[in-house]
Amino acid sequence: MKFTVLTLFPEIPRAYFESSIMAKAVEKGIIAYDLVNIRDFALDKHKKCDDAPYGGGAGQLMMTEPLGLALDSVKAKRKRVIYVTPGGEPFTQKKAYELSREEELVFICGRYEGIDQRIIDYYVDDEISIGDYVMSSGEVAATVMVDTIYRLVDGVISSESLVEESYSDGLLEYPQYTRPDVYKGMAVPEVLLSGNHENIRKWRLKKRIEKTLRNRPDMIWSAKQNGQLSLEAKKMIEEITEQTSVKNLKKKKTKKSGDL
Repeated sequence: MKFTVLTLFPEIPRAYFESSIMAKAVEKGIIAYDLVNIRDFALDKHKKCDDAPYGGGAGQLMMTEPLGLALDSVKAKRKRVIYVTPGGEPFTQKKAYELSREEELVFICGRYEGIDQRIIDYYVDDEISIGDYVMSSGEVAATVMVDTIYRLVDGVISSESLVEESYSDGLLEYPQYTRPDVYKGMAVPEVLLSGNHENIRKWRLKKRIEKTLRNRPDMIWSAKQNGQLSLEAKKMIEEITEQTSVKNLKKKKTKKSGDL
């Protein structure tokens, strides 16, 4: 798979592509990348790539012609082009899986107040947001997406590592522990030291459900709607929800007794 990144600051994504697991994937030939400096396509000697927006307003926009020429240089019309922007659709694990099946992705890294709408209309296939906030660096946002996508490409990491990750089947990941057995008075859960793989599996599933109910209850509802939950998981959810309701009821009664 190839990632082509169009940017005014290629040194930002370059550091990522040359480090850690990504560097190994590139070395093995599983991943390829091309960093295209938009300034190389500027029309003046000063390499100017921004201008004031029509209609007035604060800030500058990336100029249309240098960005368009950069896109033409990588034959963007034949490829899947992504513009990372706060105004795009939310980036999800499901979207990452979809994009990981492409042969090549072209990323436009915005700067300033964004890019000309005509570039979006002519070249862009997907406008994607990594969150409900605004960043000054499209390079950082694009790198977040690249990091999420490339690890799903066959051969980058073991398939076993992906099976029970957060979002993989509608649930967050269970808590993990390593040596030592006791740290600052806190012991590793006994079930993980038991060697009983079935009990460990059930414990991990329960912890996944508890964590998802606590941090992302919306995911539980969505997983139910999409048919992602097993009968075992559904039963655990009912049991945990019932136990939580009983605990909360007892707390309320205790509080009322104390008030009296």
